Amino acid sequence: MNWSSFSDFLAMGGYAFFVWMSYGVTALLVAAEVIWVVKQRRQSLARALVQRKIREWSST
Repeated sequence: MNWSSFSDFLAMGGYAFFVWMSYGVTALLVAAEVIWVVKQRRQSLARALVQRKIREWSST
């Protein structure tokens, strides 16, 4: 498909709403996944540190 201008490209042949909404939802979900993974990693590391401290304390 050839577009004569940038605004024609953005209009996506009349399907702009669906195309850009799809990109937006995908970007939002990818960002949410990254945030969730980082949060889970921090929680896991904190939990492991607490368990390690408990093991060290109980062995002394």
